[in-house]
Amino acid sequence: MSNVDQVVKGDRNAAGLKIGVVTAEFNSEVTFKLEAGALSALKEMGCTNVLATRVPGAFEVPLIAKALLEAGCDAVVALGAVIRGETSHYDYVCSAVERGCTELQLRTGKPVAFGILTTDNDDQAMDRAGGKHGNKGTEAAQVAVEMVRLIQKIGPKKIGPIQIG
Repeated sequence: MSNVDQVVKGDRNAAGLKIGVVTAEFNSEVTFKLEAGALSALKEMGCTNVLATRVPGAFEVPLIAKALLEAGCDAVVALGAVIRGETSHYDYVCSAVERGCTELQLRTGKPVAFGILTTDNDDQAMDRAGGKHGNKGTEAAQVAVEMVRLIQKIGPKKIGPIQIG
């Protein structure tokens, strides 16, 4: 038995929220499916104020996510697909995008839902863009809304920006 009186969770009511979506165009056969899943989920959750953007590749996602938050978005859904190739480029891009999105949400106190696929091959990516593992774009949109609502319930002043380094 736990001594916790209440567990606070966010909900998926997106009414009144402004949500940014940034989608990498590289690997568009995958990323546009992620985007469609995210936009559909946001609509289903009642979000009528979506600012959807596209960038050339995953590496550019954190910069535009920052611009979306500065433009008044309550959260950003970051979407992309980095598929392993024959060089170490994959490792650098994955690391840079993850670090950029993580630092951005910690600095701003606003959610950046990580819908960036990092897979070994095209089949794994397609499986996560509406295939047998669902649509990770849909899931990222749900996470973004839940996190905004959770922060609102806890109180944004308690979770404000965190100083890094």
